[in-house]
Amino acid sequence: MSWQLDTLNTGLRLIAKRGIHQTANPAAAERALELGALGLRQPPFLRTTSRPGGLHWISVGDCAPGRVILYFHGGGYVAGSPLTHQGMLGRLSKLAGIEVCAPDYPLAQEETFPAAFDAALAAFRALGDLNYDPGDIVIGGDSAGAGLCLALLAWCCQQGTPPAGAFAFSPWTDLALTGESLKSNAESDPLLPPERIGELVDTYLQGADPRDPRCSPLYGSFPGCPPVLIQLSETEILRDDGLRMAERLRQFGGDVTVQVEENAPHVWQIFDGWVPEARASLRQTAEFVQSVLAPIIR
Repeated sequence: MSWQLDTLNTGLRLIAKRGIHQTANPAAAERALELGALGLRQPPFLRTTSRPGGLHWISVGDCAPGRVILYFHGGGYVAGSPLTHQGMLGRLSKLAGIEVCAPDYPLAQEETFPAAFDAALAAFRALGDLNYDPGDIVIGGDSAGAGLCLALLAWCCQQGTPPAGAFAFSPWTDLALTGESLKSNAESDPLLPPERIGELVDTYLQGADPRDPRCSPLYGSFPGCPPVLIQLSETEILRDDGLRMAERLRQFGGDVTVQVEENAPHVWQIFDGWVPEARASLRQTAEFVQSVLAPIIR
């Protein structure tokens, strides 16, 4: 563990974890993430464009034409936006040489389940309307957005139109909250307090089945699953969501790579520019994206 990551963990534990524990409501959580995102670094020459349908396009440097990363931001379904994540996504675009499309899906305080999934599906279909074939697309996401990504992957697989691949950072895949690490990592996780996660479930689902695959892809089906990359931290409370998701995908023949960071916070990749582990993980993700698109990138 680098000294930068050690310092980050200490700061998150003393400030962010306590702040999340004391957050009054979803609107406050949304504001807190927007404020925190101001301290995240962005690569130079970042280009952003908004297009119809709530699609935000992010790129840095030369990008391969006709290929795209469809990315869903995290934030527990109550916070986050393409803007809060654009620094990390710009870096990923630069490393992969691929443009990123980040939908601005509705948060739970705007529309509850299954609105976020419906927006994710609409974004995938919108790319089709822009002449992207499924094989031109890699889907990804972090935290709740990684859950959306994997829920969309299940739908695509069942329709016989899987993307070229998928990647997930610290995925939240089980809103039934059955993962053992929710308890065993309650102290070691430097960012997320497990006491509040049930409130996120209630806010988003409003009584819907927490095992519905549209919110909990751990219970989904993935026939013809493409390659998947999952990155998670050994010390985060959602560790078991990622590990069990990998096993679920493998049950359907998926070629799944799991990369574990020993002492990183939830979605450490977003701290690119501050900790070297973030850049290393984004570089591994870029290599994965390039590998699954390699047969068709000219």
